[in-house]
Amino acid sequence: MPFFIIFVVIPLVEIMVFMSVGEWVGLWKTLFLAFFTAVLGGYIIKYQGLNTIASMQEASQQGRMPVNEIFDGVCLIAAGATLITPGFVTDFIGFLLLIPPIRAVLRDFIKKRTEIHMAMGGTAYQSGQQNHPQNDPNVIDIEYEKIDDKPPEN
Repeated sequence: MPFFIIFVVIPLVEIMVFMSVGEWVGLWKTLFLAFFTAVLGGYIIKYQGLNTIASMQEASQQGRMPVNEIFDGVCLIAAGATLITPGFVTDFIGFLLLIPPIRAVLRDFIKKRTEIHMAMGGTAYQSGQQNHPQNDPNVIDIEYEKIDDKPPEN
């Protein structure tokens, strides 16, 4: 289903919007707007990308995992891909991904969804600890000892 949306629905919507904008402002202005949004988006991505890299380096130097910065980097890559795709709908999505508060909301949404999904899957990991009921029949708690096949040398 996602492939159908990406390769059929989105291009059809883009063509309809492009034709509507073309009727409204004319062909040359429409082409200029499509080119201008790609160039403007490229400059914004370059600026925010450099800031994100600096933030990642700062987080690493402080000894913490740069999770938010990595997510921002992924969003910037997605924004770049949508902004170089000709069309106004994808440009709108790309520009939304360039807004830091929008990325923060998206990051929180994804974080909550993954926590819920992990909890629904039987085990939820929080702070490196496995969180499950003590008498869960789906959990087998074992201890083991590794034994080498070679006898000890004297």
